[in-house]
Amino acid sequence: MAANRLKNLSAWRDELDDLIRGASGGFLFGIPLLYTMEVWWIGSSVQPPRILMAMLLTFAIIFLLNRTEGFRKVSDTNALNAAMDSIEAIAIGITCTGLILFLLREIDGRTPLAEMLGKLVYESIPFALGVALANQFLGDDRQSGRQPKKQNHHHRSSNSKQFNATLADIGGTLIGATVIGFNIAPTDEVSMLATAVSGPWLLAVMIVSLIISYAIVFQAEFSNQDKREQQQGIFQRPLSETFASYIISLLAAAMMLLLFDRLSWSDPWQQWLSYIILLGLPATIGGAAGRLAV
Repeated sequence: MAANRLKNLSAWRDELDDLIRGASGGFLFGIPLLYTMEVWWIGSSVQPPRILMAMLLTFAIIFLLNRTEGFRKVSDTNALNAAMDSIEAIAIGITCTGLILFLLREIDGRTPLAEMLGKLVYESIPFALGVALANQFLGDDRQSGRQPKKQNHHHRSSNSKQFNATLADIGGTLIGATVIGFNIAPTDEVSMLATAVSGPWLLAVMIVSLIISYAIVFQAEFSNQDKREQQQGIFQRPLSETFASYIISLLAAAMMLLLFDRLSWSDPWQQWLSYIILLGLPATIGGAAGRLAV
């Protein structure tokens, strides 16, 4: 009896890990498109036959990906399991897309059903692809039999190792945040979103940014997760590293907004706050990806 409970608990834990991994891959691939107003407009006016065609095309692509390696840590997936995983990947993509669009106030309770459906389907396509590609691009090295590189720590002091690990994290966060944020900062999307997202919604965006960052780096079991948990940098604890990296991502977002003249020193602090937090969401996800690479 107890053995069955443990087995069921383990199965549920594995399922939760798979869902988190898939959602994390979806955020890494799909977040830039969520800050594209042209997709909002197309989704608002697209007709049902094209929505159906988009879903069928997405399903076909994801099905092919899942026949090789999807978001689950299993091999030799048969056609039926691949089809079920493809449906689940699309569902994860639509759910993640809906969450972010709701946070950004692009959909709400007053949005017409047809418009909401169009936005969700069109915006969720890269999310769903990211779910299916989670293991292929970001899988754990242990899955492919590769061993992590051994580092020679001889003659290195503890302070030197801490400094190097912290510097690597800061650099990885800045690079990842810039790669993602640089495509969004010069556009009008941030200023448009800032007119609708304020007060408690900004706080919700901050909380979601932190949760996604933590999940990508410490919960999704992507590459080098064990190595990251053993690092000895100044902030090398999951929670402290997540908060520190978020602050760095916000600073990177502020610098990009200044660089592209989307903010100026004379603007009110409320505008600075909303712009930085809104751009900080994709920047934080990019920063998490950057930390995975170091």
